[in-house]
Amino acid sequence: MPQILSEFGFSAWPNQWPDQWSDPWLGLFVLLIASAIANADFHRRFQASIRSAPRLDRFELPTGPSALEPELNRPTHPLPSLSVIIPAYNEAVNIADCLEAVLMNDWPDAVRLQVIVADDESTDETSQLAIAIAEKDDRVLAFTVPPRPTDKQWLGKNWACDQAAQKATGEYLLFLDADVRLREWALSRAIANAEHYQTDLLSCAPQIISGCFSEQLVQPLMALLIAVGFSFEGINDPNLPNKSAAAGPFMLFRSDAYRQIGGHAAVASNPVEDFALAHEIKSRGLKLRYVLGLDIASVRMYRSFRDLWEGWTKNFHCAGGSNLALTVAAAGAIALVFVMPWLGLVVSALGLWLRAPAAGLTLLVAGIAIALQIYMRLSARDVVSQPLQYLWLGWLGGGLISAIALISAIKTETGWGWTWRGRSLAKNL
Repeated sequence: MPQILSEFGFSAWPNQWPDQWSDPWLGLFVLLIASAIANADFHRRFQASIRSAPRLDRFELPTGPSALEPELNRPTHPLPSLSVIIPAYNEAVNIADCLEAVLMNDWPDAVRLQVIVADDESTDETSQLAIAIAEKDDRVLAFTVPPRPTDKQWLGKNWACDQAAQKATGEYLLFLDADVRLREWALSRAIANAEHYQTDLLSCAPQIISGCFSEQLVQPLMALLIAVGFSFEGINDPNLPNKSAAAGPFMLFRSDAYRQIGGHAAVASNPVEDFALAHEIKSRGLKLRYVLGLDIASVRMYRSFRDLWEGWTKNFHCAGGSNLALTVAAAGAIALVFVMPWLGLVVSALGLWLRAPAAGLTLLVAGIAIALQIYMRLSARDVVSQPLQYLWLGWLGGGLISAIALISAIKTETGWGWTWRGRSLAKNL
């Protein structure tokens, strides 16, 4: 046994360790221990957040048994009218499929369903495609918003949402991104839940679809980070007014509550309007409910690395409250959890090959940290419905997200290159 341990570098500990406090292997050992602890703690926090995450109760339509979801509970209120608002800027690839999914929903004929597409001066065929559908279905209204006013800064999709909301007639307003695909029962179930729980803002976190290579690297980790960083329990606790968040792709407002907080006009200059609106709702004592909606909606947020990079560097720093110290700390923590174990594995293997002292010990700790990370990803797979084919490239995904965090802080704080689909977000007023 001593010979085996010696072969793997364990003779350096404990006999030689006191003489090597300045040795870089000690630093690597400490970092890997910290990484293993961080992975275990990250897993614990994720599980705690998910266990507290509510889901939409499966209510039956009040008009009779649903062919789509039989044997469900009957809600206590009839469904109110609904306006679905879809802001769209250069969404030609998405708008038709999004509208089809909305219009195919199981919805009582006697209840008014209004669907509004607010084209935000797109330069592609978004407007023409939406108008063509509107001409065939009188539930759909498609229009191009007027130019943004110059006396007030409107960032992101806030202007399009505001203009559409002024045309909305529903008792509830659902703001839906064009890249969202709804299941057939999504609208009725969401409305029934909002009515049953007397919710002023119901936001559903949809299943994130990953298509291209860069999405499959980054999006599964982002789903985990969002669940850990924005605990469902804290957000849904009315006694914690400073804990608020929402999923922008699916935000269902009671119309009166939306107008009470001033709508999108109240957060016009904030490009992360979902978090800002959730804060407005909760800070005014209105009821915010944030739920997992994996079974009612899915979203493919980005279709290329360029879009993914632009999108996440737009949002990351703002989502954390534009706290520079917090963003930098988050970048470091993400690297510690996802990058450090794999880096330690490579360095330790190289050191073992070179017969460096303590390389075997650091290799063992790196393996433990990687095992914890893999266990975390596997246990989270079914909850967040994310692919695992590039599990072994978690270090690359984590490194990209750490870089996204730092670049997001630079862009947001300076305005340099802070854009969304080519439109500047720099606050110049």
